[in-house]
Amino acid sequence: MSDCNQYGATGTGVVTFVYTDWIAQYPQLASISSGAAQGFFNQACLFCDNTPLSIICNLTERTTLLYMVTAHLAQLFGIVNGQVPSGLAGRISNAGEGSVSIGLDYAAATTNLQAFFNQTSYGAAYWAATTKYRTMMYVPNRFNRFGYRRGPF
Repeated sequence: MSDCNQYGATGTGVVTFVYTDWIAQYPQLASISSGAAQGFFNQACLFCDNTPLSIICNLTERTTLLYMVTAHLAQLFGIVNGQVPSGLAGRISNAGEGSVSIGLDYAAATTNLQAFFNQTSYGAAYWAATTKYRTMMYVPNRFNRFGYRRGPF
């Protein structure tokens, strides 16, 4: 956390969505309009904190992660190359042809949130990339119960 202050943030700026940069990174989503993409980015900020106090201090890394979530949401809910979203949730585990049947599952997921992100390759990449932020970080209490500082911290 060399680029973070004691509170876990640089205290500077937030990521601003730049449609042309996002399309350059995800050209397969070029059929998503800039307005729709901005809306998906705004939703992505609900999943990945985009404030100066975010645990993700590096703005380049935060941009990459937010763009991944934006692509995930665009793939799930946007009209991509003229294709309307299916509305299905989960990965296809089996399919039939006669009488048309389809089976979906979240087999690889351990939580509902992980299952949500595993629906697209973008979401799965985001989930994998944010593993380090979803593990516990122990910060020892520097003061004892009487308010005296302990140790040479």
